[in-house]
Amino acid sequence: MDDKILKAIRKNVETEPYARKLGLKLVGLKPGYSLVEMTFTRDKENLFGMAHGGAVFSLIDEAFETASNSHGTVALALNMNITYHHGPEINDILRAEAREISKTSRTASYYIQVTNEKGTLIATSQALAYRKKDKLPFLP
Repeated sequence: MDDKILKAIRKNVETEPYARKLGLKLVGLKPGYSLVEMTFTRDKENLFGMAHGGAVFSLIDEAFETASNSHGTVALALNMNITYHHGPEINDILRAEAREISKTSRTASYYIQVTNEKGTLIATSQALAYRKKDKLPFLP
């Protein structure tokens, strides 16, 4: 069943309007783990010419969403804490890596780290998901 779940998530991320708008690409996925990439471009800058926190948050959220739902049941964000460490440069490829720290029948916690292709730490996040018993709606 794991392969069917992971394939279904991959397919849905490819067609997800918000992910497409930001250029979010799911490049790695297994139960409790996700790796998502995004190129930082000028249209993701804030009014100071720096990375908009919302763009970096969206990258983190996509990694969290895919990792937490990788078990085949609906998982929803309860809490996310983000620390911004370093601003990316234009055309940096940002990678958000989400790792499951713990999982119970009701909750799961994740550590998410964003780096650029040089290995510079851009942001970190701790996230908590509420795990519903409902199967993902797009599973066969």
